[in-house]
Amino acid sequence: MSFSLTDYADRVWHGAVDDSIVHAGRAGSGVIEVVDGVGWYPGFGNVITFRTDGEVILFDTGNPLAAGDLHQAVRAWSRLPVTTAVFSHGHIDHVFGMGPFDAENAPRPTVLAHERVGERFDRYLLTGGYNTVVNQRQFQAPVLTWPTQYRRPDLTYREALTLTRGELTFELFHVRGETDDATVAWIPEHRILCPGDMFIWVTPNCGNPQKVQRYPREWALALRRMAALGAEIMLPSHGAPVFGADRIHLALTETAEWLESLVRQTLDGLNSGARLDDLVHSVRPPAHLADRVYLQAKYDEPEFIVRNLWRRYAGWYDGNPAHLKPAPESRLATALADLAGGAAALSDAARRYADAGELRVAGHLAEFAVQAAPDDATVHAARADINQARAESESSLMAQGIFTWAAAESRERCDGKP
Repeated sequence: MSFSLTDYADRVWHGAVDDSIVHAGRAGSGVIEVVDGVGWYPGFGNVITFRTDGEVILFDTGNPLAAGDLHQAVRAWSRLPVTTAVFSHGHIDHVFGMGPFDAENAPRPTVLAHERVGERFDRYLLTGGYNTVVNQRQFQAPVLTWPTQYRRPDLTYREALTLTRGELTFELFHVRGETDDATVAWIPEHRILCPGDMFIWVTPNCGNPQKVQRYPREWALALRRMAALGAEIMLPSHGAPVFGADRIHLALTETAEWLESLVRQTLDGLNSGARLDDLVHSVRPPAHLADRVYLQAKYDEPEFIVRNLWRRYAGWYDGNPAHLKPAPESRLATALADLAGGAAALSDAARRYADAGELRVAGHLAEFAVQAAPDDATVHAARADINQARAESESSLMAQGIFTWAAAESRERCDGKP
C-alpha cells in the first residue's frame, strides 16, 4: 500500500500516531512530496524543500547528525542547484545541514535568517560547556558535544523580507516565541505556512528550565498573526504537516488561547503581590483544551512557563526574603540534618514521603540529605531511587531528563554502580 501523507497527517491530528518534537514519527523517510514542487523531510528538525524555476530552496536545514542523509534525500528528490536556505531560528537542529550543499561543485547557497541568529551563535561560543551539559541532561545524550563552528547567514533582515524565486514568493517575517530570532515563512502561491518551531505538536516550548528567556505573550500574538493568513497547508519544523484551513486556524488559535491564559493568570498574580511559589502551584491552563493532541505537556510544562514569565517580567527575586541572600545550600542542609537527627534521618523521611506519593517533598528531603552528607552512599541511594521515581511519574521530556540525570549522579556515588 502506498504512503499517503494526508492520511498520515489525519491520523496524527486525531492522536492515532505520535509525530511531534518529542517523537519524529517519519524520520528516515527521505523527502516526501507534499504538493508538486514542495517536499517534507521529516526528522529531529524537519526540512521543507521547494522546487521552482530551475532551483531548490530549503526552509531549515536540520541537525548535525542528519546533514549527510538530508543531502542524499534532497538530491534524490531533485538534482537542481540549492541556491537558498532559510533558517527558521538558530537552534542547532535547524542550521546544520548546509555543509554538503556548500561543498557541491556549484555556487555556494545563500543563507537567510533574522539578524539575531548571529548573536545566538556568538552566545553559543561563550557558553559551549554549559550547553553541552544541559543538552546531555535534557536529551539523555551523554556523548553529545556542543558545536564550535557555525554556518553564518549571508543575508539578514530585521522585521520582514520578501524573497521571490521563480513563480514562488516567500514572505518572511520575524516573530518571538521559543527564541528571539525566529522567522516564519508564508508562501501564498501554495497557501503554505512554515511556522518553524512556533508550532511543535505539543505545548509550546517556552518554559524550558535550562535555557535562556522565552516569550510566551509574544508567541501568542505571533500565532494569531499566522492564523489570520488563511493557510491551507502548515509545515512545522517539528512534527507532521497539518492540512486544511479550518484545522490550521483551530490549532494556532487554541495554542494562542492556551498561552494567553497562562500569561494572564501569571501577570494578575504578579500585579497583586503574589509570590512566585504561589503562582507555580496555582496557575493552570484552560481545562477545555486539555484533550487537544497539540497541547499535551510532553516536552515543556505549564509551571515552567510560569517561571519563565516571572523571569521576564519580575526579575529573579521570587518574593521569599530567605531567598534574597540565602545561606549556602550545604549549610542549610547541615542545619536541617542536625534538627532531624542526621542525614540518614532526612533520607529515611524522604523515602517515607515518596512511599506516600509525595514525591515533591521527598525530592527536597533527599537533596538536603546528600547536601549534608555528600559522601554517604546510603543517602545517595535514596536520592537515586526518589529521582528515578520522579522521572517515571513525569510526562514532559524536560522533567524526565533532569530527574533521570540526578538519579544517575547518585547511583555513581553508590559504590560506582550504574
